Amino acid sequence: MTAADETYPGRRFGLPREGVGAVAPMGVRVGAFALDLAVSFLVALAFTRPALPQNWSLLVWAVLTVVSVGLFGSSPGQVALGIRVAPVGGAALVGLWAVPRTALVFVVVPPLLTDQDGRGLHDRLCRTVVVRSR
Repeated sequence: MTAADETYPGRRFGLPREGVGAVAPMGVRVGAFALDLAVSFLVALAFTRPALPQNWSLLVWAVLTVVSVGLFGSSPGQVALGIRVAPVGGAALVGLWAVPRTALVFVVVPPLLTDQDGRGLHDRLCRTVVVRSR
C-alpha cells in the first residue's frame, strides 16, 4: 500500500473510509439541501397560499435546519439520504453549533470551500463533519 492509499477524507478524525460514519460525498449533501429547500417551500406555501411564500420559505428552512440539526443531528433531507452532522471528537449532538452552521450555509459559499476531509468552511468553523448514517 502506498501513502496515497491511506489518505482519504475523515482519516485524521478516525472515521472509516466508507460505510456508516464515513464522510458523506458532496453530491449527497447537495441533494439533502435541495430536499430541505423543497420541504421548506411547501411548508411555507401552506401558510401563504394562494401567494408564493417568497422569503418565508427561507425562514422556514432556517428554523427547520437549526432545530432538527441542533436536536437530532440531521435535517429531514439528510435523514432521507442517510447522512447526519456529527461534531468532531465524537460528541452526541451538534447543539447550539447548529445556529452559526446554518447561518454560514445560508451564505452558500462556505459549504463549497472544502478541505481534504470534505468539510466546508461552515463545518470547520463549527467543528463538525457530515457523515453517512446508514
